[in-house]
Amino acid sequence: MYGKGLRPLAAATAVTITVLLAMVFFWTPNDADQGFIQKIFYIHVPLAIVALCGFVFGGILGIQYLRTRDPKWDLRSYVAIHLSLMFALGVLVTGSIWAKGSWGHWWVWDEPMLVSFLIVFLLYACYQPLRFSIEQPETQARYAAVFAIVAGAFVPINFAAVRMAQSYVHPRTLGTTTGGMPGEMMLTFLVGLVGVALLYLTLWKFELATKQIRFRVKAMRRKLGAADTAPTRRTGAPELS
Repeated sequence: MYGKGLRPLAAATAVTITVLLAMVFFWTPNDADQGFIQKIFYIHVPLAIVALCGFVFGGILGIQYLRTRDPKWDLRSYVAIHLSLMFALGVLVTGSIWAKGSWGHWWVWDEPMLVSFLIVFLLYACYQPLRFSIEQPETQARYAAVFAIVAGAFVPINFAAVRMAQSYVHPRTLGTTTGGMPGEMMLTFLVGLVGVALLYLTLWKFELATKQIRFRVKAMRRKLGAADTAPTRRTGAPELS
């Protein structure tokens, strides 16, 4: 089920990412203030947007699980949050590289946007330890769904609070106060956003397909194990079904 359409989706992702890299290195001009280091923006910001949307997406899937109690929604929520956590780690790494090149420091603790994103990352870093500390599957899924919903609601609230803060060090490239980006930069950013979103969707479907196959293999092994241990007739070969 999850593997359907995965190949064309992966191909579209590869093409979009390739086009993005070509645009970043060979077409988009350097920033007048920051120079070449600003080009990391086309990866850093799309990663941040997709990661935050993925966290909210995981909360929405958690709501679906609580409504239906269908394990497939729990699995989808888990994979969504798992991937978003990986993307968020990429945001912190690329952000640190950008900060070092622009500000001369790997991290600036008085910058609200950086610190708030770190708080979100650390919050979701508790998701897997909390989840796998519970052995009973239904209880585990229920607690994980509640965590995903509460944390997912915190993400937009946290982002809105940071945007309303008065003291800024972080460049608000997408804000109205900067006058907007030139056409080449905006187009490259949009391509990057689409490429990273496609990458997230591809990895989400791929991981779900992989886990689905793994579950089926385990189920088959259990059935084969039960068949091997089943009693057979003494006077002949095992009975065929």
